[in-house]
Amino acid sequence: MILIKLGGSIITDKTQYRTFRKDTVARLCREIGDSEVGTMIVHGAGSFGHVLAKKYSLQNGFTYYDQVAAAARVQYDVRELDSMIINELLNEGIPAVSVPPGSCFVMDDGKIVANDTEAIEALASVGIMPVIFGDVIMDRKKGFGICSGDQLMEVMCDLFKPTAVVFVSDIDGLYDKDPKTHPDAKLITEVTAENLKKIDSESSVDDVTGGVYSKMEAMLRMSTADRECILVNGSVPGRLCSLLKGEKVTCTTARGGLK
Repeated sequence: MILIKLGGSIITDKTQYRTFRKDTVARLCREIGDSEVGTMIVHGAGSFGHVLAKKYSLQNGFTYYDQVAAAARVQYDVRELDSMIINELLNEGIPAVSVPPGSCFVMDDGKIVANDTEAIEALASVGIMPVIFGDVIMDRKKGFGICSGDQLMEVMCDLFKPTAVVFVSDIDGLYDKDPKTHPDAKLITEVTAENLKKIDSESSVDDVTGGVYSKMEAMLRMSTADRECILVNGSVPGRLCSLLKGEKVTCTTARGGLK
């Protein structure tokens, strides 16, 4: 099984509140189905979550009353986003169901507490794909907090032991600089714990869950001697499908773990 994260930057326009990229998501779901490879999907919140989360500093926890309505609205918005993604998966014959992370997990000072995984495991055991996503969930110390798709990827990786992990974004891979603002940025095709230290961690779009650098750290944590973690550009038609089939594509591969 290959664990896939559909990043918020590819499924939404992260600069515009509640902007769903339906055609792109439909194509990516089609590519996943056409690959005929067993997969499991996590997705980001994109502009359905990050715009309000940043405005009201939800990542810092409950600090003032106006955050309450914002937290509730974010939960509503990301569930709507998830429903649209589930619909595209179902249209491709992929039996998928929504699993809001707050229904099975809590956080403790920003860290996911995954003590109740029975329902997710039961779904997967009968061939139904549980689709979980970035959201606002309750936090034992902070009241609530942002549960990012990257954090959920690590939980799902530990739980289901995939053979490979794929992060689908809107760039070809990891660069030594932000390619959206630096034309001379160079693609790094392989990332290890050693060369990650030299990489510029700036991100061109505000992201309350961290930029590309933190995503690569997460990828390295999920990589092992037998498991690669790959960052691939989902904006290029056919690239995700080719990658899932084992073909060589432009991407960044994380190997060797985070030491």
